[in-house]
Amino acid sequence: MAHKQWYQMTAEEILQTQQIEPSKGLSTEEAGKRLEEHGRNELSEGAKVSPVALFLNQFKDFMVLVLMGATLISGLLGEYLDAITIIAIIIMNGILGFVQEFRAERSLRALKELSAPNAKVLRNGSLELLPAKDLVPGDIVLLESGDRIPADLRFLEANSLYVEESALTGESVPVSKHTDMLANDEVPLGDQRNLGFMGTMITRGTARGIVVRTGMATEMGKIADLIQSTESMETPLQHRLEQLGKLLIIVALALTVVVVIAGIVHGQEPYGMFLAGVSLAVAAIPEGLPAIVTIALALRVQRMIQRKAIVRKLPSVETLGCASVICSDKTGTLTQNKMTVTHLWVGGEILEVTGDGYDPRGDILQNGKSADIRNNQMLRRLLQVSVLCNNASLFEEKAEHKRKKGADEEPAGTWNIKGDPTEGALVVLGAKAGLTHQSVDGLYRRIGEFPFDSERKRMSVLVEHQGGRMVCTKGAPDVLLQQCSYVLWENRVIPFTQTLKQKVLAANEGMAKNALRVLGLAFREVKPTERCEEEYEVENGLVFIGLTGMIDPPRKEVRDAIAKCRKAGIKTVMITGDHQSTAEAIAKQLGIMPSNGGLALNGQQLSQMDDDELDGRVEDTYVYARVSPEHKLRIVKALQRKGHVVAMTGDGVNDAPAIKAADIGIAMGISGTDVSKEASALVLSDDNFATIVAAIEEGRGIYENIRKFIRYLLASNVGEIMTMFLAMMAGLPLPLVPIQILWVNLVTDGLPAMALGVNQAEKDLMQQKPRGARENIFARRLGWKIISRGILIGLCTLAAFWIVLKQGEGDDALVKAQTVAFATLVMAQLIHVFDCRSSRSIFHRNPLQNMYLVLAVLSSLVLMLAVLYIPQLQPIFKTVPLHWMDWIIVLIFAGIPTFLMGIGSVMSKPAKKKTLRYGGAKPVAR
Repeated sequence: MAHKQWYQMTAEEILQTQQIEPSKGLSTEEAGKRLEEHGRNELSEGAKVSPVALFLNQFKDFMVLVLMGATLISGLLGEYLDAITIIAIIIMNGILGFVQEFRAERSLRALKELSAPNAKVLRNGSLELLPAKDLVPGDIVLLESGDRIPADLRFLEANSLYVEESALTGESVPVSKHTDMLANDEVPLGDQRNLGFMGTMITRGTARGIVVRTGMATEMGKIADLIQSTESMETPLQHRLEQLGKLLIIVALALTVVVVIAGIVHGQEPYGMFLAGVSLAVAAIPEGLPAIVTIALALRVQRMIQRKAIVRKLPSVETLGCASVICSDKTGTLTQNKMTVTHLWVGGEILEVTGDGYDPRGDILQNGKSADIRNNQMLRRLLQVSVLCNNASLFEEKAEHKRKKGADEEPAGTWNIKGDPTEGALVVLGAKAGLTHQSVDGLYRRIGEFPFDSERKRMSVLVEHQGGRMVCTKGAPDVLLQQCSYVLWENRVIPFTQTLKQKVLAANEGMAKNALRVLGLAFREVKPTERCEEEYEVENGLVFIGLTGMIDPPRKEVRDAIAKCRKAGIKTVMITGDHQSTAEAIAKQLGIMPSNGGLALNGQQLSQMDDDELDGRVEDTYVYARVSPEHKLRIVKALQRKGHVVAMTGDGVNDAPAIKAADIGIAMGISGTDVSKEASALVLSDDNFATIVAAIEEGRGIYENIRKFIRYLLASNVGEIMTMFLAMMAGLPLPLVPIQILWVNLVTDGLPAMALGVNQAEKDLMQQKPRGARENIFARRLGWKIISRGILIGLCTLAAFWIVLKQGEGDDALVKAQTVAFATLVMAQLIHVFDCRSSRSIFHRNPLQNMYLVLAVLSSLVLMLAVLYIPQLQPIFKTVPLHWMDWIIVLIFAGIPTFLMGIGSVMSKPAKKKTLRYGGAKPVAR
């Protein structure tokens, strides 16, 4: 076994290696020994973390610990409302984090559910039904249609055997299995046709196999191990907010200490300065930031649900915004997952078939015009055989909504097929020409069938009609030609010469090069005395009719979505279990492969590369075909090593490790397995690639909104600190008393910042390159905007305070000046919030566009006026009513920071935009 894989061994070698007699199986004693040696046939979940430990882990974050300290300080100051609010924020974030991590732990449990509960096993010479977990290497297992394969096994017998392996290999249709050995050293998982894998389903036929791998040694076990060993990526948002929180706390506390010391040095009362300093610290630390981020993300999630994207992990919404590569599965995501006949070859001529998916409303075009089926005997016979030699059926699922009032037509339903996808494509082809099972059943009655199998590579049915009996056959063209003696040519049956056969083979090759799955069709009339009991008796002397070329066509909207990604600097990569020729053809149709060329690699080539070689080619590769779960994981990690933020989509069990390892894992909602969904952060309810692009747009929007309310919050906090700092350094009285500082914090930080979280995206959002994975939150001049606006707000507030203070004398003048400073600071921040809506200035966007923001500002304005003009509140907040002359001073100085910088922005020449290369700008290395 050191030099041979299981698929390279003959059945005799397997039995000899496992020391098994195929008629008896293992003895109970031997099975017990092997169970002790190999362990139970079940998947390990790894070390479990208790729910209590998971919940407590949520409160170890640095920002959370600081918020707890802020709660204590607020309580000591008597600000119980602030203390309760902060506690609520901490608990809400803790519950959210716990739910996310607890759900992530369920992916392995979902994987275990794919294991078969029981298996029919040969033990001690008799057939027994045993729990699948008791299987051991060497057990002989019997399988039939509908059974789930309980362990990895090598087939000893296979009768018309087909296995659904899409969840494991990505193969879009059930694959045929056989018992022959495979000679090659490196055979991709999808091509190991003599092996059956744990968790896959028998769809047709019967089999007998010998167990070769159990438990964690199986292919499914390898995936479980990959899921366990793959660490979930911390999202860029989580990383940046953690850094930001630490920075803000250090800076705020340092400046607060400086303000307190400066005040005491300049003769202020120490106790009063201590209270003012603590109030300033509480106000300066944006304890509401986690809550605002959470609420903004939650609101955006509702928008994404409307766009068919269901978010499972809130921080992942923002991660989408910096995705620089989308690794997408092909079947069902980029394509419709509906096999469709697109071309026919009859009588030496190519005909085009139009239509969408399984919808029978289409046409057959000959030289660009509708084909004359009535007078074209070749085409009519081809369509007839397509429907007769077929077990699939076409049906319409009626739309649930009722017909609209005044409309003449019933609402359109959804067309679907029941049966094999390839046969379904032929049924739809016939329906486009008006031939259905219902229309031919009255003329033809099936009296026999010879099912398709992997050895004959064809299927035949025997039908009875008024003129006698007829055999209809379909199959692989190269095999079918050997059974044909005649051909339907120019509406006549003529001998099938070698020259005509070469024409058919050339047409077959041409269709295959365009990634079409090609089937040949034939028929013949059966004589009344002829025996028709065996395949060989009917499948000879056939009349060849023509070829049908089918493909799983690309979704209509995907090409535009990929073009949109390219404009946004996002590279699209196809990773599929399908064949390389098919994958490349679809990639070229969709524009995934760039016009100046690009690489395509298959699983065998990937296996021969080390990580350094893969890293050297990953930037120029756009298609990966015939890949295994390990390959997918390697591709994702190689892209991440190159500094990319990777979004990985998939629907199968084989996709789960790569989905979990990716920066943003995306699962299919319709075709996806529970395993892939549990490992993902985002689920597409329509399995559509275009939905990923819409989600990326939402992700970019939410990140820009987060930057906008961080800009607003920090500029406001800088303004508050600078007001106090400059006053203390200048030896002036306190411009704000502690209660006013806390009220400014309450009035300006909550609702306006939250309203920025639902701000509409700017028009050029999807024309910008992706930001780097480790881009600083203050990048793109955000830090300058925060500091410059904050300093201006502080200077203008202090100027208004100083002007009013100089107009009078005594305590009354000081109280009035402090009231003016309070009103100026609040108004400056409420005006500044409209400036934060745009990345340029207040003049570049309609201030009334975001009505939530308008209402939030009006609410804050009412709260401010309440403490100025309600007599009962004036003593508490140390305020006096302001005269209209005072309001002129307030509004002038409050408007200067925003309008002065806005005018400067309008007058400055905008920077010239750089043209993005395909796939986006080179990412920043991690």
